[in-house]
Amino acid sequence: MRILKNQEKRTMSTNKVIHALYNDDDILMDAVKKVKAENHHIEEVFCPFPVHGLDKAMGLAPTRLAITAFLYGITGLSVAVWLTWYTMIADWPQDIGGKPNFSWAANMPAFVPILFELTVFFAAHLMVITFYMRSKIWPFKEAENPDPRTTDDHFLMEIPVEGSEEELVSLLETTGAVEINVVETH
Repeated sequence: MRILKNQEKRTMSTNKVIHALYNDDDILMDAVKKVKAENHHIEEVFCPFPVHGLDKAMGLAPTRLAITAFLYGITGLSVAVWLTWYTMIADWPQDIGGKPNFSWAANMPAFVPILFELTVFFAAHLMVITFYMRSKIWPFKEAENPDPRTTDDHFLMEIPVEGSEEELVSLLETTGAVEINVVETH
């Protein structure tokens, strides 16, 4: 019985987050450093353009997308090698200019454009698909942007309220935020 009451309280309670809006990326960077120095967790920062060094200031782990791009490029190169070998050596060898050469290695200089293009093609297209899957951006998905101004000229820092709300709001007021909103989420 006691456990049920605690579970009911947890499900009925709402979580609060604070949205602090900034109008300059340098002020945002200083604010992120100040909030992280006070050991608060920053859930997300919404920006109209990429801010250099923001990922390090937030303490985010380095991305592994470069590794996947390399693997996708190797896959494309492998497909290109197989395709050129199969089409020009195994399936339909051709006598060009009276000089038949049925060795892939000897013909490889002629295949360089194909090898390059398929390497780039596979890496680019598979990286786009990986980015969309990793970011959970599906077709017809509604935007999760909490404030439309962040697509134009404002920066928004979203911080969950875990301790004293007033203390966190007063900290954000000292960071140069132009607007601070407390929002309840479910």
